[in-house]
Amino acid sequence: MIDFKNGSVFKLKKTGGFTNEASIAPLLIQGEVFIGEYQAVRDYVVFTNKRIISVNVQGITGKKKDFTTLPYSKIQLFSVETAGVLDLDSELHLYYSGVGSITFEFTGASDMIHIAQIIGQYILE
Repeated sequence: MIDFKNGSVFKLKKTGGFTNEASIAPLLIQGEVFIGEYQAVRDYVVFTNKRIISVNVQGITGKKKDFTTLPYSKIQLFSVETAGVLDLDSELHLYYSGVGSITFEFTGASDMIHIAQIIGQYILE
């Protein structure tokens, strides 16, 4: 599970598609569709039209995985920080009432405005 007291998942980079579909597909509910996927070295984050699924790959073999669901409907507020000239990383901050906040750090090439549009669309419905 994501540690909300030290909730940072960092250096995520957009994948070329749904590369971890085999792991995530069994978790999806009817009507839920894949939107985007970002991966660190082993951990990854999948955006759907209903939630964000953060996957922490554990152990030497990587067979053990922790799946944390972050539903858009429970987000109280969020912010995005785009990359700059000297600071090449971008960040997404999500705040959940009663739980805390989580920060995802992305490589500078990530389209943070698109991510903000996706989250805004689903939390404001």
